Amino acid sequence: MIRVAICDDHQIVRAGFKQIFSSSSDFSVVAEAGTGREALDIARREICDVLLLDIAMPDQSGIDTLRTIRQGQPELPVLILSGYPAQQYALNLFKMGANGYLNKECEADELMTAVRTVYQGRRYVSSTVGELLAQSFDRDTNAALHTELSDREFQVFLRLARGATVSDIGVALSLSIKTVSTYRTRIMEKMGLQSNSDLTYYAMKNNLLD
Repeated sequence: MIRVAICDDHQIVRAGFKQIFSSSSDFSVVAEAGTGREALDIARREICDVLLLDIAMPDQSGIDTLRTIRQGQPELPVLILSGYPAQQYALNLFKMGANGYLNKECEADELMTAVRTVYQGRRYVSSTVGELLAQSFDRDTNAALHTELSDREFQVFLRLARGATVSDIGVALSLSIKTVSTYRTRIMEKMGLQSNSDLTYYAMKNNLLD
């Protein structure tokens, strides 16, 4: 029996996933979470074998939640289920330690296959994500600029794009102002941008903001 925790801020989405898992005898939904902090609590209590995590979560994003989980529970399989297309987030989330990435529009059979795969200690790579990974090894690829950022840089980038100040980001991520400023400089250099407004425009253009 694979114990599954479903972390999504929409109750109707969680109910839909529970219905899917109830159709197979080898799954048991043991916990649900509607916020990032609730998802962290589930992970820390070690009550599930696989944690399904949405990106857009109240109080703490799925991205920040994943990073915190990896610091405390590095072996817990985390499968990202998001409404965002894979090209927007998948590569960065794999860098941060996600075990798989699926769009919420996936078929029920693919969802169950993905959960079984990460439960067995392997990564689940859909055909779409597989193509993105293949492209990332091609030096001539036109991969999105944000996929070149490290996991911490990506966290800072998203907060800057949403209008957070360097001080705000330092408090939220427990970093010094100097360290956040250094990350900001690296982000600008890697992405060839000049200002926070450029970051916001890029994020909006690439559908990275809620």
